[in-house]
Amino acid sequence: MLNYIIKRFIYMIPTLLLISLVVFIVIQLPPGDWLTAYVASLRESGDEIDPITVELLRERYGFNQPFFTKYLNWISGVLQGDFGYSFGWRKPVGELIWDRLGLTLVVSVSTLLFTWIVSFAIGLYSATHQYSFGDYLATFLGFIGLATPNFMLALILMYLAYKYFGLSVSGLFSIQYAMAPWSWAKFVDLLKHLWIPIIVIGTAGTASLIRVLRANLLDELGKPYVVTARAKGLSYLRLLFKYPVRIALIPFVSTVGWTFAGLISGSVITGIVLNLPTTGPMLLQALKTQDMYLAGSFLLFLSIITVIGTLVSDLLLAIIDPRIRYE
Repeated sequence: MLNYIIKRFIYMIPTLLLISLVVFIVIQLPPGDWLTAYVASLRESGDEIDPITVELLRERYGFNQPFFTKYLNWISGVLQGDFGYSFGWRKPVGELIWDRLGLTLVVSVSTLLFTWIVSFAIGLYSATHQYSFGDYLATFLGFIGLATPNFMLALILMYLAYKYFGLSVSGLFSIQYAMAPWSWAKFVDLLKHLWIPIIVIGTAGTASLIRVLRANLLDELGKPYVVTARAKGLSYLRLLFKYPVRIALIPFVSTVGWTFAGLISGSVITGIVLNLPTTGPMLLQALKTQDMYLAGSFLLFLSIITVIGTLVSDLLLAIIDPRIRYE
Protein backbone atom coordinates (compact mmCIF):
# COMPACT_ATOMS: atom_id res chain seq x y z
CA MET A 1 0.00 0.00 0.00
CA LEU A 2 2.84 2.40 0.82
CA ASN A 3 4.44 1.81 -2.57
CA TYR A 4 1.09 2.51 -4.22
CA ILE A 5 0.73 5.83 -2.37
CA ILE A 6 4.28 6.89 -3.30
CA LYS A 7 3.66 6.02 -6.97
CA ARG A 8 0.42 7.99 -6.96
CA PHE A 9 2.16 11.06 -5.57
CA ILE A 10 4.84 10.74 -8.26
CA TYR A 11 2.17 10.42 -10.96
CA MET A 12 0.45 13.52 -9.57
CA ILE A 13 3.36 15.77 -10.63
CA PRO A 14 3.02 15.36 -14.43
CA THR A 15 -0.76 15.18 -14.05
CA LEU A 16 -0.93 18.55 -12.32
CA LEU A 17 1.48 20.12 -14.81
CA LEU A 18 -0.73 18.93 -17.66
CA ILE A 19 -3.81 20.22 -15.81
CA SER A 20 -2.14 23.61 -15.33
CA LEU A 21 -1.52 23.82 -19.09
CA VAL A 22 -5.17 22.94 -19.83
CA VAL A 23 -6.35 25.51 -17.26
CA PHE A 24 -4.21 28.22 -18.85
CA ILE A 25 -5.51 27.32 -22.30
CA VAL A 26 -9.10 27.53 -21.05
CA ILE A 27 -8.71 30.98 -19.50
CA GLN A 28 -7.03 32.19 -22.71
CA LEU A 29 -9.81 30.92 -25.00
CA PRO A 30 -12.17 33.95 -24.78
CA PRO A 31 -11.25 36.67 -27.28
CA GLY A 32 -9.36 39.64 -25.90
CA ASP A 33 -7.97 39.97 -22.39
CA TRP A 34 -8.52 41.92 -19.16
CA LEU A 35 -7.28 45.13 -20.74
CA THR A 36 -9.73 44.76 -23.64
CA ALA A 37 -12.61 44.26 -21.19
CA TYR A 38 -11.42 47.21 -19.10
CA VAL A 39 -11.24 49.56 -22.12
CA ALA A 40 -14.70 48.41 -23.23
CA SER A 41 -16.16 49.14 -19.77
CA LEU A 42 -14.59 52.63 -19.84
CA ARG A 43 -16.11 53.37 -23.23
CA GLU A 44 -19.53 52.17 -22.04
CA SER A 45 -19.33 54.69 -19.20
CA GLY A 46 -18.41 57.48 -21.63
CA ASP A 47 -14.68 57.63 -20.91
CA GLU A 48 -12.02 57.29 -23.58
CA ILE A 49 -8.47 56.02 -23.27
CA ASP A 50 -5.61 56.82 -25.59
CA PRO A 51 -4.69 53.86 -27.88
CA ILE A 52 -1.02 54.52 -27.20
CA THR A 53 -1.68 54.20 -23.48
CA VAL A 54 -3.49 50.92 -24.12
CA GLU A 55 -0.49 49.54 -26.02
CA LEU A 56 1.88 50.67 -23.29
CA LEU A 57 -0.25 48.91 -20.66
CA ARG A 58 -0.47 45.81 -22.85
CA GLU A 59 3.32 45.70 -23.09
CA ARG A 60 3.81 46.47 -19.40
CA TYR A 61 1.57 43.64 -18.19
CA GLY A 62 2.77 41.18 -20.85
CA PHE A 63 -0.54 40.80 -22.71
CA ASN A 64 1.30 40.91 -26.03
CA GLN A 65 3.65 38.03 -25.15
CA PRO A 66 3.33 34.63 -26.87
CA PHE A 67 1.08 32.08 -25.18
CA PHE A 68 3.82 29.71 -23.99
CA THR A 69 5.90 32.59 -22.65
CA LYS A 70 2.98 33.72 -20.50
CA TYR A 71 2.33 30.14 -19.38
CA LEU A 72 5.95 29.47 -18.44
CA ASN A 73 6.15 32.76 -16.53
CA TRP A 74 2.95 31.89 -14.64
CA ILE A 75 3.72 28.25 -13.79
CA SER A 76 7.30 29.04 -12.76
CA GLY A 77 5.91 31.69 -10.43
CA VAL A 78 3.33 29.25 -9.03
CA LEU A 79 6.08 26.74 -8.22
CA GLN A 80 7.79 29.51 -6.24
CA GLY A 81 4.61 30.60 -4.47
CA ASP A 82 3.87 33.57 -6.74
CA PHE A 83 0.46 33.17 -8.37
CA GLY A 84 0.61 36.32 -10.45
CA TYR A 85 -1.13 39.68 -10.26
CA SER A 86 -4.86 40.30 -10.21
CA PHE A 87 -5.57 43.18 -12.58
CA GLY A 88 -9.17 43.57 -11.44
CA TRP A 89 -8.34 43.77 -7.73
CA ARG A 90 -4.92 45.39 -8.29
CA LYS A 91 -3.33 43.03 -5.78
CA PRO A 92 -1.15 39.93 -5.92
CA VAL A 93 -3.30 36.82 -6.30
CA GLY A 94 -1.73 35.28 -3.21
CA GLU A 95 -3.21 38.03 -1.04
CA LEU A 96 -6.71 37.33 -2.36
CA ILE A 97 -7.13 33.57 -2.51
CA TRP A 98 -5.98 32.15 0.82
CA ASP A 99 -8.75 33.50 3.07
CA ARG A 100 -11.43 32.58 0.56
CA LEU A 101 -9.94 29.14 -0.06
CA GLY A 102 -9.85 28.49 3.68
CA LEU A 103 -13.49 29.47 4.17
CA THR A 104 -14.45 27.51 1.07
CA LEU A 105 -12.78 24.38 2.45
CA VAL A 106 -14.56 24.86 5.79
CA VAL A 107 -17.94 25.11 4.06
CA SER A 108 -17.21 22.24 1.67
CA VAL A 109 -15.88 19.79 4.29
CA SER A 110 -18.78 20.59 6.63
CA THR A 111 -21.24 20.12 3.78
CA LEU A 112 -19.64 16.81 2.78
CA LEU A 113 -19.84 15.49 6.35
CA PHE A 114 -23.45 16.68 6.64
CA THR A 115 -24.29 14.99 3.34
CA TRP A 116 -22.72 11.69 4.35
CA ILE A 117 -24.18 11.56 7.87
CA VAL A 118 -27.73 12.49 6.90
CA SER A 119 -27.86 10.39 3.73
CA PHE A 120 -26.38 7.37 5.53
CA ALA A 121 -28.91 7.52 8.35
CA ILE A 122 -31.94 8.10 6.12
CA GLY A 123 -30.78 5.70 3.38
CA LEU A 124 -30.13 2.95 5.92
CA TYR A 125 -33.56 3.40 7.51
CA SER A 126 -35.27 3.58 4.13
CA ALA A 127 -33.66 0.35 2.90
CA THR A 128 -34.31 -1.63 6.08
CA HIS A 129 -37.93 -0.38 6.29
CA GLN A 130 -38.89 -0.76 2.65
CA TYR A 131 -42.40 0.44 1.71
CA SER A 132 -43.00 1.88 5.19
CA PHE A 133 -44.30 5.39 5.79
CA GLY A 134 -40.75 6.54 6.60
CA ASP A 135 -39.49 5.05 3.34
CA TYR A 136 -42.14 6.87 1.31
CA LEU A 137 -41.45 10.10 3.20
CA ALA A 138 -37.68 9.82 2.56
CA THR A 139 -38.36 9.12 -1.12
CA PHE A 140 -40.65 12.15 -1.37
CA LEU A 141 -38.17 14.46 0.37
CA GLY A 142 -35.37 13.06 -1.78
CA PHE A 143 -37.18 13.93 -5.00
CA ILE A 144 -37.98 17.40 -3.65
CA GLY A 145 -34.31 17.92 -2.76
CA LEU A 146 -33.17 16.82 -6.21
CA ALA A 147 -35.71 19.03 -7.98
CA THR A 148 -35.13 22.22 -5.97
CA PRO A 149 -32.19 24.38 -7.15
CA ASN A 150 -29.80 25.38 -4.39
CA PHE A 151 -30.14 29.11 -5.05
CA MET A 152 -33.95 28.88 -4.82
CA LEU A 153 -33.71 27.06 -1.49
CA ALA A 154 -31.32 29.80 -0.32
CA LEU A 155 -33.82 32.50 -1.28
CA ILE A 156 -36.64 30.67 0.50
CA LEU A 157 -34.64 30.27 3.72
CA MET A 158 -33.54 33.91 3.61
CA TYR A 159 -37.15 35.04 3.15
CA LEU A 160 -38.52 32.85 5.95
CA ALA A 161 -35.74 33.80 8.38
CA TYR A 162 -36.24 37.51 7.79
CA LYS A 163 -40.05 37.48 7.68
CA TYR A 164 -40.75 35.32 10.73
CA PHE A 165 -37.61 35.72 12.86
CA GLY A 166 -36.21 39.06 11.71
CA LEU A 167 -32.83 37.46 11.04
CA SER A 168 -30.41 37.99 8.19
CA VAL A 169 -28.85 34.64 7.30
CA SER A 170 -26.61 35.84 4.48
CA GLY A 171 -22.83 35.75 4.79
CA LEU A 172 -20.66 33.72 7.12
CA PHE A 173 -20.08 36.42 9.74
CA SER A 174 -21.96 39.15 11.51
CA ILE A 175 -21.13 42.72 10.54
CA GLN A 176 -18.92 43.31 13.57
CA TYR A 177 -16.82 40.21 12.81
CA ALA A 178 -16.60 40.41 9.00
CA MET A 179 -13.30 42.35 8.92
CA ALA A 180 -12.11 41.54 12.42
CA PRO A 181 -9.05 39.34 13.07
CA TRP A 182 -9.66 35.72 14.03
CA SER A 183 -10.66 35.08 17.62
CA TRP A 184 -12.79 32.62 19.58
CA ALA A 185 -15.79 34.96 19.31
CA LYS A 186 -15.38 35.15 15.53
CA PHE A 187 -15.13 31.35 15.30
CA VAL A 188 -18.37 30.96 17.30
CA ASP A 189 -20.02 33.54 15.04
CA LEU A 190 -18.91 31.49 12.01
CA LEU A 191 -20.54 28.37 13.46
CA LYS A 192 -23.79 30.29 13.98
CA HIS A 193 -23.91 31.23 10.29
CA LEU A 194 -22.47 28.01 8.84
CA TRP A 195 -25.58 25.83 9.02
CA ILE A 196 -27.46 27.76 6.33
CA PRO A 197 -24.94 27.19 3.48
CA ILE A 198 -24.43 23.60 4.67
CA ILE A 199 -28.13 22.81 4.31
CA VAL A 200 -28.54 24.74 1.07
CA ILE A 201 -25.47 23.32 -0.72
CA GLY A 202 -25.81 19.81 0.70
CA THR A 203 -29.50 19.22 -0.01
CA ALA A 204 -29.16 17.95 -3.58
CA GLY A 205 -26.18 15.73 -2.79
CA THR A 206 -27.91 14.31 0.28
CA ALA A 207 -31.05 13.47 -1.69
CA SER A 208 -29.00 11.76 -4.40
CA LEU A 209 -26.93 9.66 -1.98
CA ILE A 210 -30.05 8.56 -0.09
CA ARG A 211 -31.41 7.04 -3.29
CA VAL A 212 -28.06 5.44 -4.16
CA LEU A 213 -27.55 3.91 -0.70
CA ARG A 214 -31.12 2.65 -0.55
CA ALA A 215 -30.89 0.96 -3.96
CA ASN A 216 -27.48 -0.61 -3.30
CA LEU A 217 -28.40 -1.81 0.18
CA LEU A 218 -31.67 -3.35 -1.02
CA ASP A 219 -29.71 -5.14 -3.73
CA GLU A 220 -27.24 -6.53 -1.18
CA LEU A 221 -29.95 -7.58 1.30
CA GLY A 222 -31.55 -9.72 -1.39
CA LYS A 223 -28.39 -11.72 -2.17
CA PRO A 224 -28.00 -15.41 -1.15
CA TYR A 225 -25.14 -14.82 1.31
CA VAL A 226 -27.43 -12.65 3.46
CA VAL A 227 -30.12 -15.31 3.51
CA THR A 228 -27.53 -17.99 4.34
CA ALA A 229 -26.01 -15.94 7.16
CA ARG A 230 -29.44 -15.31 8.66
CA ALA A 231 -30.27 -19.02 8.38
CA LYS A 232 -27.09 -19.87 10.33
CA GLY A 233 -28.18 -17.63 13.19
CA LEU A 234 -26.10 -14.49 12.63
CA SER A 235 -27.82 -11.53 14.24
CA TYR A 236 -29.43 -9.06 11.84
CA LEU A 237 -27.55 -5.95 13.02
CA ARG A 238 -24.17 -7.69 12.99
CA LEU A 239 -24.81 -9.07 9.52
CA LEU A 240 -26.11 -5.71 8.26
CA PHE A 241 -23.06 -3.68 9.26
CA LYS A 242 -20.43 -6.37 8.59
CA TYR A 243 -21.23 -6.99 4.93
CA PRO A 244 -24.17 -5.28 3.11
CA VAL A 245 -23.58 -1.79 4.51
CA ARG A 246 -19.87 -1.89 3.68
CA ILE A 247 -20.62 -2.83 0.07
CA ALA A 248 -23.40 -0.24 -0.19
CA LEU A 249 -21.03 2.48 1.06
CA ILE A 250 -18.74 2.12 -1.97
CA PRO A 251 -20.56 4.88 -3.97
CA PHE A 252 -20.07 7.22 -0.99
CA VAL A 253 -16.30 7.01 -0.99
CA SER A 254 -15.73 6.34 -4.69
CA THR A 255 -16.91 9.84 -5.60
CA VAL A 256 -15.01 11.86 -2.99
CA GLY A 257 -12.75 13.49 -5.60
CA TRP A 258 -15.32 14.98 -7.93
CA THR A 259 -17.96 15.47 -5.20
CA PHE A 260 -15.62 17.58 -3.08
CA ALA A 261 -14.55 19.71 -6.03
CA GLY A 262 -18.19 19.97 -7.12
CA LEU A 263 -19.17 21.34 -3.71
CA ILE A 264 -16.56 24.08 -4.12
CA SER A 265 -17.14 25.03 -7.74
CA GLY A 266 -20.84 24.20 -7.90
CA SER A 267 -21.90 26.63 -5.18
CA VAL A 268 -21.13 29.77 -7.17
CA ILE A 269 -24.73 30.99 -7.53
CA THR A 270 -25.52 29.96 -3.95
CA GLY A 271 -22.47 31.89 -2.75
CA ILE A 272 -23.65 34.99 -4.60
CA VAL A 273 -27.21 34.69 -3.25
CA LEU A 274 -26.03 34.14 0.33
CA ASN A 275 -23.18 36.67 0.00
CA LEU A 276 -20.58 34.11 1.06
CA PRO A 277 -16.90 35.17 1.12
CA THR A 278 -15.87 31.98 -0.72
CA THR A 279 -14.10 31.28 -4.01
CA GLY A 280 -17.26 31.02 -6.12
CA PRO A 281 -18.23 34.71 -6.44
CA MET A 282 -14.62 35.83 -6.89
CA LEU A 283 -13.98 33.13 -9.51
CA LEU A 284 -17.07 34.15 -11.45
CA GLN A 285 -16.01 37.81 -11.37
CA ALA A 286 -12.49 36.87 -12.49
CA LEU A 287 -13.87 34.89 -15.44
CA LYS A 288 -16.20 37.73 -16.44
CA THR A 289 -13.41 40.31 -16.40
CA GLN A 290 -10.83 37.89 -17.87
CA ASP A 291 -8.58 38.29 -14.85
CA MET A 292 -6.54 35.33 -16.07
CA TYR A 293 -4.08 34.82 -13.20
CA LEU A 294 -6.76 34.99 -10.52
CA ALA A 295 -9.12 32.67 -12.42
CA GLY A 296 -6.28 30.31 -13.33
CA SER A 297 -5.11 30.03 -9.73
CA PHE A 298 -8.61 29.16 -8.52
CA LEU A 299 -9.08 26.55 -11.25
CA LEU A 300 -5.66 25.07 -10.53
CA PHE A 301 -6.48 24.69 -6.83
CA LEU A 302 -9.80 23.02 -7.69
CA SER A 303 -7.90 20.58 -9.89
CA ILE A 304 -5.40 19.83 -7.11
CA ILE A 305 -8.26 19.18 -4.70
CA THR A 306 -9.87 16.82 -7.23
CA VAL A 307 -6.65 14.82 -7.70
CA ILE A 308 -6.05 14.56 -3.95
CA GLY A 309 -9.70 13.65 -3.37
CA THR A 310 -9.41 10.84 -5.91
CA LEU A 311 -6.40 9.44 -4.05
CA VAL A 312 -8.28 9.61 -0.74
CA SER A 313 -11.23 7.90 -2.41
CA ASP A 314 -9.04 5.02 -3.62
CA LEU A 315 -7.55 4.52 -0.16
CA LEU A 316 -10.96 4.54 1.53
CA LEU A 317 -12.21 1.99 -0.99
CA ALA A 318 -9.40 -0.36 0.00
CA ILE A 319 -10.38 0.01 3.67
CA ILE A 320 -14.11 -0.54 3.12
CA ASP A 321 -13.95 -3.28 0.49
CA PRO A 322 -11.41 -6.03 1.39
CA ARG A 323 -11.58 -7.34 -2.20
CA ILE A 324 -9.65 -4.27 -3.39
CA ARG A 325 -5.88 -4.48 -3.10
CA TYR A 326 -3.44 -1.97 -4.54
CA GLU A 327 -0.23 -3.97 -4.03
